[in-house]
Amino acid sequence: MKKIVFFLVAFTAVIACKDAKTTDKTADTKQETKAPEMAYASYGEKIDAENVLTAAEIKEKYDNMKVGDTINVKFTSKINSVCSKKGCWMRLDAGNDEEVMVRFKDYGFFMPLDAKGEVIVNGKAFVQETSVDELKHYAEDAGKSEEEIAKITEPSKTLSFVADGVLLKN
Repeated sequence: MKKIVFFLVAFTAVIACKDAKTTDKTADTKQETKAPEMAYASYGEKIDAENVLTAAEIKEKYDNMKVGDTINVKFTSKINSVCSKKGCWMRLDAGNDEEVMVRFKDYGFFMPLDAKGEVIVNGKAFVQETSVDELKHYAEDAGKSEEEIAKITEPSKTLSFVADGVLLKN
């Protein structure tokens, strides 16, 4: 009787090990057919990297806009800075020492605090006048010194953008 019980336990162990090996092979096969990693990290709504304007082209569009004008556009640019507290805004290079102030639609997503490099943003571009108080707030978020913040005394025309989707180049 002991021999029969021993034989059943050994047989069950062999069958269990065989099934485990089959599962491992299946997992290996899935890894082989895995899609290659994307060249971009995606934030917000899904967007693609097609039909994208350059920073110079978006600057031309902004030059032809007045306060209150809005256009839907997708463009690529270099990140100059990101909100150091939450990642709730970023400034993108527009060329000629100008920047585009990007916020995120309905605060639905944020950028990594250490985000650097190239991004593609999709959304609404517009020109707005930014108050002194708001400019000081942004300067505080960016970690500017008290002296730099005190120098802000006049409102400014801001190239603004509300992004619904962002691709950050890996």
